[in-house]
Amino acid sequence: MDGVGESSKSGSGVSSSQLMKNGAFCDEESCPKQVSPIRVGGSRNTSPLGRVGSRNTSPSRQKVIKTKPRGLDEETVATFGKVVHPDIQMEDNIWAMLPEDLLNEILARVPPFMIFRLRSVCKRWNSILQDNSFLKFHSQVPSHGPCLLTFWKNSQTPQCSIFSLPLKVWYRIPFNFLPQWAFWLVGSSGGLVCFSGLDGLTFKALVCNPLTQTWRTLPNMNYNQQRQLIMVVDRTDKSFKVIATSDIYGDKSLPTEVYDSKIDKWTVHQIMPAVNLCSSKMAYCDSRLYLETLSPLGLMMYRLDSGYWEHIPAKFPRSLLDGYLVAGTQKRLFLVGRIGLYSTLQSMRIWELDHAKIMWVEISRMPPKYFRALLRLSAERFECFGQDNLICFTSWNQGKGLLYDVDKKLWSWIAGCALQSYNSQGCTLMTT
Repeated sequence: MDGVGESSKSGSGVSSSQLMKNGAFCDEESCPKQVSPIRVGGSRNTSPLGRVGSRNTSPSRQKVIKTKPRGLDEETVATFGKVVHPDIQMEDNIWAMLPEDLLNEILARVPPFMIFRLRSVCKRWNSILQDNSFLKFHSQVPSHGPCLLTFWKNSQTPQCSIFSLPLKVWYRIPFNFLPQWAFWLVGSSGGLVCFSGLDGLTFKALVCNPLTQTWRTLPNMNYNQQRQLIMVVDRTDKSFKVIATSDIYGDKSLPTEVYDSKIDKWTVHQIMPAVNLCSSKMAYCDSRLYLETLSPLGLMMYRLDSGYWEHIPAKFPRSLLDGYLVAGTQKRLFLVGRIGLYSTLQSMRIWELDHAKIMWVEISRMPPKYFRALLRLSAERFECFGQDNLICFTSWNQGKGLLYDVDKKLWSWIAGCALQSYNSQGCTLMTT
């Protein structure tokens, strides 16, 4: 997970918080059992003299029947919340004698959200895990993998739960190091998380690193109005940018502003042409920002390198009720939404933009059993977001989370999502 930067500011009075693992959110995984054949009584001669030429009924020759445990179907097998085996106890004296460089190599490969727990092991580990050189080394190791991040405020105290998809475990992170005005979750990128809010009458934004619990308040924008924001991280030069588009109340006279962490300032760019937006949801991929428009119909694309807006006449599929733009890897851009005017005929589908033909091509449909479980009512609200060709669906009324892997074409429930993300104020996928 990349740091906010050398010039990052830590919240005053912030202490390192230890993550708590909620093991109750993982379901047990049943294992196939062997069932021995049932012996039926009778007058059959089983004496040694009578077994000449008869069938061998010794245990080594008995047929083994493998059965599937009841209630274990393909849906359960594919669930991301499989059982996690308990930690293996190791000898204290072995870890105490490890050389410094070897210990750093081992700890650098620990998933980011477990570092909080390891700080309480001993003073030596606590010192290593908070050292800037170690944190920089930790950010250079291969990615831990995608995580689902949910954010809410409990009695005005920011709380965050993160579900590790590779480890299938929920982690709780108290966000008490953030200022009180940081209320709305903007999104995450490259291990950093962006928030926005109103500090009195001033609209502000900040970027934080949950691992180091450091944060930076961005300078005030040139136009002090509540804006739609999106953050992107460039891992090559360890920098990030925040793009502010139109006003959330529909003021089309505001120019686009871009914050660059390398120069620590907002720059004013072109005003987005007068269009009627379908949704405030945005997607960023391949240095381009996309928004849905009704008039003119299609997409508005903002080129970050040139700072100009451009209209793409990609017509939406027929009978599309609600659509979400989701950014995939490289240049892949997905459209996710419900199709059908009547509740009995509705279905959830996924399209991909063909950049050459400027048209949406259907690539997948949500199976009916998942659709009925996720959205029981035709007008029920759902959220959709994604990262790295993973698309996540959440239904706040049902309190469920569903994940679709575009590459593997696999649908899977996210275990424990009902307890973690219900009534959450924000939810996003992040890569650590």
